[in-house]
Amino acid sequence: MRIEAFQPHGDWSFVERCAVEAEAMGFDAFAAPEIAHDPFIPLALAARATTRIGLRTAIAVAFPRSPMIMANLAWDLQTESRGRFVLGLGTQVKPHIEKRFAATWTKPRTQLSEYVRAVRTVHRCWERKERLRFEGQHYPLSLMTPEFSPEPTGLPPCPIFTAAVRPAMLELAGEVADGVRLHGFMTRRYAEEVALPAIERGLAARGRPRTRFEVCGGGFLATGPTEADALAMRETIRYRVAFYGSTPSYQPVFDLHGYQDLGAKLNRMTREGKWAQMAAEVPDDVLDQFCVTAPWSSLPAAIEARFGGLSDTLELAFPHGADRDAVAELVAKVQALPARCPGAVASYDDEPPFVRADASPA
Repeated sequence: MRIEAFQPHGDWSFVERCAVEAEAMGFDAFAAPEIAHDPFIPLALAARATTRIGLRTAIAVAFPRSPMIMANLAWDLQTESRGRFVLGLGTQVKPHIEKRFAATWTKPRTQLSEYVRAVRTVHRCWERKERLRFEGQHYPLSLMTPEFSPEPTGLPPCPIFTAAVRPAMLELAGEVADGVRLHGFMTRRYAEEVALPAIERGLAARGRPRTRFEVCGGGFLATGPTEADALAMRETIRYRVAFYGSTPSYQPVFDLHGYQDLGAKLNRMTREGKWAQMAAEVPDDVLDQFCVTAPWSSLPAAIEARFGGLSDTLELAFPHGADRDAVAELVAKVQALPARCPGAVASYDDEPPFVRADASPA
């Protein structure tokens, strides 16, 4: 199993130190989210400060940026890291896209499908010096001159992952992406009965084996050096379960378990501004469905029980200044657990059949 360190928010110099520390402790990747801060600049700094560890957006919001802008960002990070970058993309939800980003939300499944293909087409145009021609409904691309084309790198394209919760987007990930980022707001039952079957349908449509498709995440980890540390983190996750459980987009997970009334109550509390009271509404038995709680000493066994056979990669937060030897030992034990996909790879010769590009010389 692969394991990612999650980028802390804030001070860029602190981000660099954490990336170097994660690399020294053996983490497979260093992941940056787009929440209150941009994910790309911290990863650029991490790329310059490290030599081995993978670098991932987890995730970058796609629709506020054109595919060309995203392609530029991903290309530069892949180039400067010498092939260590993975582009994770997500849609966010309609109110945020329209009211926070002032961007366009149409049909998110088809829009994201086209977006992924457009980014890949731009990258292939640059690497193989092809004429740019992508006849998309949402993102038509047909102009690329030598002045705006970076030099070929000789590197493989960066893998592209998409984030998903609902079946349609999970199936899309299998169809068009190299991996999927499952949300933390997920239970093992939802993963087994809904998520993985949908992914397998998408992979079958593409003719790609599961062993070449990386599944990341699918639940929360509450852990730390001691039992008390794990329990303290568990309480922060209780609020996160309440927050996501209040959001209509994530309701299918609650619905599967018969938690509809809880979801409705949490949603009502958000409209009443009762954010601080929401966590108390999530009982322990519900939290246990979403969260593994274990100190470092028993975490590998707990991970295998909860995620074994489902996830290939998990995120692990570690406190800055933690005992490096202890974290490195934990990382190695988690990495020894079996996974169906050893790590995502991408190739310019492995494009989905529906990518449309004119291969005639520029």
